[in-house]
Amino acid sequence: MYKTKTFHILILFFCYIIDLSGQSAALDTVSYFPLIKGKPIAVVTNTNSLVDGQQHLVDYLLDRQVVISVIFTPEHGFGSTADAGKHVPNSTYKGIPVVSLYGKNKKPKPKDLDFARLIVFDLQDVGARFYTYLSTLHYVMEAAAENHIPMIVLDRPNPNIHYVDGPVLDTAFSSFVGLHPVPIVYGMSIGEYALMISGEQWLAKGLSPMMQVVKIPKYTRSTTTQLTRPPSPNLKSDRAINLYPSLCLFEGTNVSVGRGTAVPFELFGSPDLPDFFPQKFTPISRPGALHPKHENKACRGYNLREGYRLDKINLDWIIKAYKYTKDRSTFFNSFFNKLAGNNRLKKQIEQGMSAQEIRNSWKKDLQKFKRIRKKYLLYPN
Repeated sequence: MYKTKTFHILILFFCYIIDLSGQSAALDTVSYFPLIKGKPIAVVTNTNSLVDGQQHLVDYLLDRQVVISVIFTPEHGFGSTADAGKHVPNSTYKGIPVVSLYGKNKKPKPKDLDFARLIVFDLQDVGARFYTYLSTLHYVMEAAAENHIPMIVLDRPNPNIHYVDGPVLDTAFSSFVGLHPVPIVYGMSIGEYALMISGEQWLAKGLSPMMQVVKIPKYTRSTTTQLTRPPSPNLKSDRAINLYPSLCLFEGTNVSVGRGTAVPFELFGSPDLPDFFPQKFTPISRPGALHPKHENKACRGYNLREGYRLDKINLDWIIKAYKYTKDRSTFFNSFFNKLAGNNRLKKQIEQGMSAQEIRNSWKKDLQKFKRIRKKYLLYPN
């Protein structure tokens, strides 16, 4: 285990990079299958971990007589259908224990890893700091290091890899929706992010696992990614995923992002906005959004289903919603500062600062982050 900055180069040396041919790391097991074969493994996965866009990774490995001792799942569960924040009980899949890493149990316990000789991590990220699969990655890496178990990260495309933006998290506001000092949009694949967690020694006690990242072949930062399955129940489209870094801030306010509609994260609104907001919608309870914000209440807001692909966070929407909310004292809730990663953004909006003035306050921290990030990038522009 490596515990000081002195060993930074050695950490990177042991974080091997494997390159494959195809569209994603999970498509072709030729290069890393010898590392798996003959060893009981733990798999961190959900329904999005498909091989060649068809067969689930777990089934693919079982068909090839790989012994899987345990399956770990992130928020939303193995099927990626549970509500945000909902407890998902442990279960089994084809006789294999399925252990939830969301809620009170965020990190694999030593007893869960008793029979595992390798951890394979394969989750589809969406490139926003508050998406909790990053925190699951953090705690799995920590468990791997603590239990001296090697780890493989099967990299996958990030639909929002094409830009870096937002306030860098103040570690005083670290939580499961943001553990690390990174901006809201960090512009890295999950494999690159794993290398950064290790290289910057963000794990407890400066631990670092013996880790290998399997690269996405022929991938660049300008590659447009279209996901075949929703990574979570309320990110149902590529448009929603692109809007997510901007709209998720509304989760810390009294404004709905369309949970309980057919198009969550493609619109926003609330009963407290005036009639000149053109979009009308009424959230209802439905699978993946049970008892949503403003359930059965008519909301006014904006429909964002049509528009250009965002390459920066849009602050105009939240600034305008705050400005025209009837009772501003009810606009923010206690969750907002965790999503923002600081207590400044709330104050800036309340003070009436423009989007550009707020963005200017991020510049210095973003420049510093980009210098750190550069050390861990695997893919060209």
